[in-house]
Amino acid sequence: MIALALSLALLAQDADPIGDLIAESGDSFAGVSDLSSACIGEFREGGFLLCNYGPMSRVTLGDVSADADADGWAVIALPRQAPETLNFRVELTGPQAQDPVLIDEPRTIAQREYDLQRVNGVPQSTVTPDPSTLPRRQREYAQKQDAFNSTWDGQGFLDGFVQPADGITTGVYGSARIYNDGSERGVHWGLDWANETGTPVVAPASGLVTLAEPDMYYEGGLIFIDHGQGLVSAFLHLSDVVVEEGQFVEQGQQIGAIGATGRSTGPHLDWRVKLRNQFYADPSTLLELDVSGLR
Repeated sequence: MIALALSLALLAQDADPIGDLIAESGDSFAGVSDLSSACIGEFREGGFLLCNYGPMSRVTLGDVSADADADGWAVIALPRQAPETLNFRVELTGPQAQDPVLIDEPRTIAQREYDLQRVNGVPQSTVTPDPSTLPRRQREYAQKQDAFNSTWDGQGFLDGFVQPADGITTGVYGSARIYNDGSERGVHWGLDWANETGTPVVAPASGLVTLAEPDMYYEGGLIFIDHGQGLVSAFLHLSDVVVEEGQFVEQGQQIGAIGATGRSTGPHLDWRVKLRNQFYADPSTLLELDVSGLR
C-alpha cells in the first residue's frame, strides 16, 4: 500500500492562479586573474550562479541583476526559458572605480527540453476552486508575496545545498502539468520526493524563516526560508511545521515533515526556490554547486 502511495505521490501545484488576479573595488574572486571564471554554476535555463567580483560590483545576466554584498557575493539565476544568448555584464559601482566595466560580453545559454506530466487524483477543489474561497486565496497570496520579498542579509547560500528530504523523485522542475485528464494547467516549479507521511524535512542551507503556516489552500503546510539575497526556498504539502516565522535555522535542522496536504495526490515534499520574487529556478542546480573552496 505504501509503495502504491509513493508511486502516486506526484505534486499537482503550479504557479498560484490567484497571481493572475490580483575587499575593494575591482578585487577579483579569490585572486583569479581570469574574471570570466569568478562564478560557479552553469549558464543554462533554470540555473543558479554564485559570483564574486568584489564588494562594490554588480552582476547582470540578461534582465537579471544582483548587487554584491559586503564580501563581494552576488546570486543570480536564469528563468525556465531563456534566449540562446544573453549579455553578461560585470561593473563596479564604487566611486573609486576608474574603469567600471569588468566584463561586457555575450554568453551562450544551454537550452533544455521539458516533459509533459499527467497527474490524476488531484482534489478537484484545488484545481477549480469554489468562488467562496476567493477571499482566503487572496489573503494567502498577499502573505506569500510578503514572504517572498524578504532580503535577509545573511549568507546561507555559501553553505552549499543538501537534499531536504529522502524519497523517490516523482516530479522535476520545468515540466508542464495536466491535472485529472483536463487541460494543461501550468508548470511544475520544484522538485518532488515521495515518502511516508512524517518523514523529516530539513533546511537545505541555513537561513531565516519568513513564512511558517500549517494550512494554506493550495500548498497545505508551507515554509519559506530566505538563504540570503532573496534566495527563498519554499517547502510545500507538509504534515507538520516545527519552525516559526523569524527563526534562524541551520543547514540540516528539521523544519517540518512530509505530508499530503493542499493540492496533492499523496505524501511527498515539493521543494522550489525563487530568486528575489522574480521567478523560480531549478533547485537541482543548487544541489550541484560545489562551494567547498569558496570560504
